[in-house]
Amino acid sequence: MSAEWERVGQAPGRARALVVLSLSLLNVFAVAAGFAVVKLTPDRQLSPQPPSVAARDLVRVPASALPTVDLASGPLPTSSALAGRLSALIGGPRAKINAVVIDVATRRPLFEWRADRPATPASTTKLMTSAAALASVGPAHRITTQVVRGTGGGIVLVGGGDPTLTALPARPDPGHPPFASLQELARQTATALKASGVGRVRVDYDTSAYQGPRTAAGWKPNYLPDGEVAPVTALTVDEGRVAPSKKTRVADPPAVAAKQFARLLSRYGVNASAGRLTVAPKGAGRLGAVQSPPMSALVEHLLTHSDNDVAEAVARQVAMKLGRPATFANAAQAVQQVIGRLGVTSGVSVNDGSGLSPRNRISPIALASLVSLAAGEDHPELRSVITGLPIAGFSGTLSPPRYSVAASRAGAGVVRAKTGTLAGVSTLAGLAYDADGRLLAFAFMAGDGKGAVDPGKLDQLAAAIATCGCG
Repeated sequence: MSAEWERVGQAPGRARALVVLSLSLLNVFAVAAGFAVVKLTPDRQLSPQPPSVAARDLVRVPASALPTVDLASGPLPTSSALAGRLSALIGGPRAKINAVVIDVATRRPLFEWRADRPATPASTTKLMTSAAALASVGPAHRITTQVVRGTGGGIVLVGGGDPTLTALPARPDPGHPPFASLQELARQTATALKASGVGRVRVDYDTSAYQGPRTAAGWKPNYLPDGEVAPVTALTVDEGRVAPSKKTRVADPPAVAAKQFARLLSRYGVNASAGRLTVAPKGAGRLGAVQSPPMSALVEHLLTHSDNDVAEAVARQVAMKLGRPATFANAAQAVQQVIGRLGVTSGVSVNDGSGLSPRNRISPIALASLVSLAAGEDHPELRSVITGLPIAGFSGTLSPPRYSVAASRAGAGVVRAKTGTLAGVSTLAGLAYDADGRLLAFAFMAGDGKGAVDPGKLDQLAAAIATCGCG
């Protein structure tokens, strides 16, 4: 496993078991002295489950409600007290760490260590991508894959950019929005074709929703063959894997998708063969359509599991919403534009939506400010950024061995944060209640890409915040 691939602790068969977390459940934070972070949304991949905490009742809320957090139940920490704890762990001016801690309620920086200096964010880039998508297309937005009538006896499978489209059978699960099913799309299409007397078709395919290259500036040549991400296209099934349980990706996801769809149509009684790349005729009649889970659920999934494929798809939805071509460059610019509207206007320069590009630069203050916005009361549309953050020691990319050693164990179940890992770079940005019950946002960014880094040090810094009675 390469340093860049950070989907830690995922089970085989991940493509079908991608956990899409519902925005309909309340997420509660608490520490041992008063609160501990508890995630109520069920997750098939969480083992062990986060601990129950008697200090605060776990309340289920209606599906239409947004989760809330208590921002300022304790006294404001003093900057000197925080500095006393964190500076010693950072290790002096030669340490290659940029850091910041912000009080969420007041948005006041409480600790700054090169906080305004942009650094390589790795997968904490996904925080920017997610917030931009929620703020632009909205939490309820879904991505549509459809089939329309073509020309010359053909039909056209039209990709809208949904990487969670799956060829596996649908599995009933009332706890999660369903993934879009290629089988369901084939069933709808076959029914419509047979009703109009058509028993044989050619399946052409349309990927024109996306433009430009399929890899981003700065991506390493090994990313695709190692399976860290698929070629980024508007039409892909099971994230372009050779099989749902495999890491390896196919070279041409749209062509493979068309072949899979043709086989499914044949199973439903329409003799079908895979055709060619085309552009669907304008105004063509629709034969079937399926939709992704809502953007809120896609965001929760991509943050919890650091899913590069979903992140790139989400970034392109931002570009399309802003009327830009869905390319890497335009998606990156669109994300930065929307983030700027939210008030995060400096220290952000990105080339992709996933953070795989080592050319990306984001400052700690920008990351922590964005987390503060998502946790606050002014932008409830961003709340999925918070509910999607992994829980230290329990879920996603913060599953053990993270937060399982003595130096950071105090942060387990208390810290929620997005990780970032590239060769020579490790980052961590998220939230923690301190020992007095005050909600703090932080961002720690270590390494310059030239030497080894220890993510355990960042875990220690976050745990130090959580155990600090600094008021």
